[in-house]
Amino acid sequence: MALLYRVTLSGIKGFFRVYKINGSSTLYSLHRQLRSDLEFPQDQLILFKALDADGNVVARYGLFDLGDGAVDDVTMAQTRAKGIVSFVYFYDVASKKSVNIAFDGETPEAAPSPTIVEAKGPNPIEFEKGYVAFEDLPDEKRRLPGEERKRTKLEELLDIRLDDEDDEDEDDEEEGEEEEDDDAPEEVYDESENAIF
Repeated sequence: MALLYRVTLSGIKGFFRVYKINGSSTLYSLHRQLRSDLEFPQDQLILFKALDADGNVVARYGLFDLGDGAVDDVTMAQTRAKGIVSFVYFYDVASKKSVNIAFDGETPEAAPSPTIVEAKGPNPIEFEKGYVAFEDLPDEKRRLPGEERKRTKLEELLDIRLDDEDDEDEDDEEEGEEEEDDDAPEEVYDESENAIF
């Protein structure tokens, strides 16, 4: 039997990973796999802040024993026995960069090492660079290519047509072009220019 843990980013719907982990695996093996899969920096101190069902901090686990044990001594089964249901995993303590790891159930399948069984979205570094997932877009900007833009609540209240502004802009451009043509000097064709002597 293996345990399932869901890795998420706070406030971002467009990212998650679900890991299958053997109960005898240590937090260190999970840390190594997360660092590899999610491209976290390798030269940073890490911290697992363990939380119970009420969201209270139960323990803190680091590379060094912080009072509750070091990550290479604590197994996933031991954390479950302590009533730990989630972690805030700081992959870069100095910069306070973290992901959330929550218990997501059990599976009868074995897991020799932490393995991704489900994934959505790019790695967290992409969100830091400005990537915005479709699910995280505001409602007025959320549309598929070729789909018409939905009216905002303000537009509905004011009963504004979406195409009015675009049509007016196009009309202004066309009028501007016509006016330019009216101001241009009139060309006069002189037949003698093309006459053959």
